[in-house]
Amino acid sequence: MTYPSTLDAVRVDHPAPDHVPRDRLVDIRFALGGVPNDLVDPYAPSGWLSGPDIPRLLFSPTVPGEPGNPFAHPAGSWIVTHYADIERVYSDNELFSNKGTAEFQALIGETFPSIPLAIDPPDHHKYRMFLMPHFGPARLKLMDDDMRALVNEMIDGFADRGEVDIAWDFGRIYPVRIFMGLMGFPRDMFDQFLEWEWAILHSNSFEPIAAALRGVVDFLRGFISEKEKAPDDKLVSAIVHGTIEGRPLTGDEKIGIVWFLWLGGLDTVAATISQMFRRMALQPDIQDRIRADRALIPTAVEEFLRTQPILSSGRRAKQDFEWHGQQIKAGDSFQCFNPGGNFDPERFADPRTFDPARKPNRHMTFIAGVHICLGAPLARRELRILLEEWFRRIPAFRVKPGADTSVHPGLLSIRNLPLVWDV
Repeated sequence: MTYPSTLDAVRVDHPAPDHVPRDRLVDIRFALGGVPNDLVDPYAPSGWLSGPDIPRLLFSPTVPGEPGNPFAHPAGSWIVTHYADIERVYSDNELFSNKGTAEFQALIGETFPSIPLAIDPPDHHKYRMFLMPHFGPARLKLMDDDMRALVNEMIDGFADRGEVDIAWDFGRIYPVRIFMGLMGFPRDMFDQFLEWEWAILHSNSFEPIAAALRGVVDFLRGFISEKEKAPDDKLVSAIVHGTIEGRPLTGDEKIGIVWFLWLGGLDTVAATISQMFRRMALQPDIQDRIRADRALIPTAVEEFLRTQPILSSGRRAKQDFEWHGQQIKAGDSFQCFNPGGNFDPERFADPRTFDPARKPNRHMTFIAGVHICLGAPLARRELRILLEEWFRRIPAFRVKPGADTSVHPGLLSIRNLPLVWDV
């Protein structure tokens, strides 16, 4: 497949707000995970977007997504592709707002916010501080033995067989089981949760999205009610019975926090695992280096995260201002193109080379600023423990001959990826 490689190739002529220059109108949907490819580095086709000759602000006349996407913003969105600019959008809370982000529930008439993601400072701080102890090092360290036991339990099921579908039979399951255990959700909801999540994030059609939203919100409200009557030692119960600034949480705060954690806990790490093992299978020198020096695992995890950014996040301008010579209006939508930032040559030396020892490695995969991913420490721990146990038990591996290695470079990622090794 041929991918556009110049600005002229992605320029479009579509209606846009009057203050947006016509020469900044682009269609970069090819770079946002909707188009699969079979490259060892699946993010390579969009690398030129963070080059020094690319204007610092582009504009997509419609929010990137599939036709009929119910979340599309009719006015379009500014596209930010360079590291320094992405960092500013994520960090400048005076100019940029996160209000309304990931509030899919509004489609079915719900008015509770997604907490703390869609809450701007200063209120954001109190919610962040309320949740941080549950994702801090001391709490997560207590989960190490259970994570390690789960990894080995799963490896036991296929180690002697010499084959596993790392995406479907491992990546899809391992982080979700950890998340469900942390939250206290019943394990028999596993398949239903993934069905709901897939419909909400990947169907791009109103009917299945609305049905899934109603299903999950109704379930979460019922589960919250159960924990109000019968508390336990899990996170949902701690939220339900917790206090903020000395007062109990309101009903909207309870569902807003639990909903946000549910939405964020199901497939980001799964997508990362699938892409991580795909890269190692297609580029075996990476697994050779890690196997030879397992002290590289923490920095290798960061490099996997940098080179496979799963999500790009958005913000909205809070006021009129000028930036890079462009007039920005209050309410303008911004889409930060995290793959651009993570491969920006002004920030990372030789950015397209996978270096498992790379330091420093301050990538944008977990966003930045006050809204940096709450679950980042848990995700890092899950990946680190997985690699430690995997390289202890599994020989050098490769993709099963004849398998499709196509990947959507983003959250959609990989559904199936069979790996094999010599038993």
